[in-house]
Amino acid sequence: MKIVDIRATTVAVPLEAPLRHSNGAHWGRFVRTLVEVETDEGFVGLGEMGGGGESAEAAFRALLPYLKGHDPFQLEALRFKIANPTASLYNNRTQLLAAIEFACLDVIGQRLGVPVCDLLGGRVRDEVPFASYLFFRYAAEGHPEIRTPDQLVGHARGLREAHGFTVHKLKGGVFPPDHELECYRALAEEFPGDRLRYDPNAVLSLAEGLRFGRAIENLNNDYLEDPVWGLEGLRAVREQVRVPLATNTVVVNFEQLASNVLRRAADVVLLDTTFWGGIRPCVKAAGVCETFQLGIAVHSSGELGVQLATMLHLGAVLPNLTYAADAHYHQLRDDVIEGGPLPYEGGAIAVPTAPGLGVRLDKDKVARYAELYRELGGYPYDRDPGRPGWYARVPNERFADPTVSQEVTL
Repeated sequence: MKIVDIRATTVAVPLEAPLRHSNGAHWGRFVRTLVEVETDEGFVGLGEMGGGGESAEAAFRALLPYLKGHDPFQLEALRFKIANPTASLYNNRTQLLAAIEFACLDVIGQRLGVPVCDLLGGRVRDEVPFASYLFFRYAAEGHPEIRTPDQLVGHARGLREAHGFTVHKLKGGVFPPDHELECYRALAEEFPGDRLRYDPNAVLSLAEGLRFGRAIENLNNDYLEDPVWGLEGLRAVREQVRVPLATNTVVVNFEQLASNVLRRAADVVLLDTTFWGGIRPCVKAAGVCETFQLGIAVHSSGELGVQLATMLHLGAVLPNLTYAADAHYHQLRDDVIEGGPLPYEGGAIAVPTAPGLGVRLDKDKVARYAELYRELGGYPYDRDPGRPGWYARVPNERFADPTVSQEVTL
């Protein structure tokens, strides 16, 4: 079997509302690039990558001369063809590799008639639990703003009732730490039996990270995620705070994982199928974490249904997955896969059982959201539409004002 074509289509899929984060915002939509790898036997495998727009489409097309005639089963050769570690210093193709790897695994599963998780060792669970993943956000049509503790708790309550979440992750770093601490404590008070996690995306100073970490030590925490930047910063917090620390920012490859094993800075490594260059590297990293008693969770980088499927197959095969996964998925208004968004049941999503990734593209929706992308274009992830001229620093000292209610026009 040989690869004969690679196609890429960038789409913009609407979110319920613009989501605020420490470095800017998601401006009311996710921009994702869908990838189709076609073989000479007629199989079409699916991949997905965040953002990119026209440049991502061109980048994927540019890989065809590298991969035309390549056997999708030859995944290790694929890795070196696309992301040789020395050449990658110049071309940085890790996320491109991930999308192509997804598609090749999809093709292999279809060819053999088995789901991708069976190619990775076989499932140890039939569903993957998820956290609620709460954002501060601007108001949008039919969806109110989230800025105050009461608004946040009300939103979390609604998600809990709708989807069954019993783990709640607050994306922070938007408002001053004292305000976000008040919000976090309000969640703990409202849901005393549920577990919590807080992620300010590494923008707190060491002093603020320590202060926040100490202030939540008595709560039912899963972990404190990236309170400060860098392995050394995390080590400093870990030495002085009695809450497990997690990261998805500074342990995203095996070199960094080795450093964290030798001198532990993070207790939990959040494995992202895109950031690590595919599902298979995440499985390999999870094995290292199991050996050295590091916790793992499945990270979300803003997925549609194709990448969600990769997260589900990853979660299905990891025996040491003891934390709920992250997902932005419930923030979407729609999806591009046949049958619509995959449903939550009891806070979890079932692992697909059909061959390959187990999801197929809805061609009409892909066309609709490709047109929406052409109409709206991309957006600057590292800017906030409600704060013209603002940009984040690390550590950040210029937080949004939690007393001001804002509407934005996008």
